[in-house]
Amino acid sequence: RQHLSPGLAGERLCSTEEATAGSGTYTRHGFIFSSLAGCLERRSEDGALPVVSVVRDSESQLLPNVGAVVTCKVCSINSRFAKVHILYVGSTPLKSTFRGTIRREDIRATEKDKVEVYKSFRPSDIVLAKVISLGDAQSNYLLSTAENELGVVVARSEAGVQMVPISWCEMQCPRTHTKEFRKVARVQPQFLQT
Repeated sequence: RQHLSPGLAGERLCSTEEATAGSGTYTRHGFIFSSLAGCLERRSEDGALPVVSVVRDSESQLLPNVGAVVTCKVCSINSRFAKVHILYVGSTPLKSTFRGTIRREDIRATEKDKVEVYKSFRPSDIVLAKVISLGDAQSNYLLSTAENELGVVVARSEAGVQMVPISWCEMQCPRTHTKEFRKVARVQPQFLQT
């Protein structure tokens, strides 16, 4: 049995006592929310709680929600934050561009006062980050790279060569052997987008 109705992303569907969260949903504070726009499906197995999932319409958009790990590209940096474009949510490519900001205080978990943005990211770096708050009117998401798994995954040196991470804060150009500072991600292979 399934019940379909158009749903909006971020919409509260029901409480976790009524159902189990399926694909296209997330739970927060005891409620199940839709993480994408699409159709709501309820499937119940014998006596168990129904599973609620949201099936995306082919043309609808997956949205970065709080807690999602996203792959983004750095556009610009200044002393207070890095501006990025979000390219993927998990391993799903986005159809349209979402903008994000990684503030200086959200780059690392420790020694936040010593963090320097230009020693963490450079324009065109590919970064894994986590969404910590949803966008404002300009759809600008706040992102964090404070966990070890998050940070720069792909960076090119000034010579244009993809650099190799040599520590949690440095990458090296294999051609020139020049070292550059970055907030390096300890990459989990399932997130690696090239």
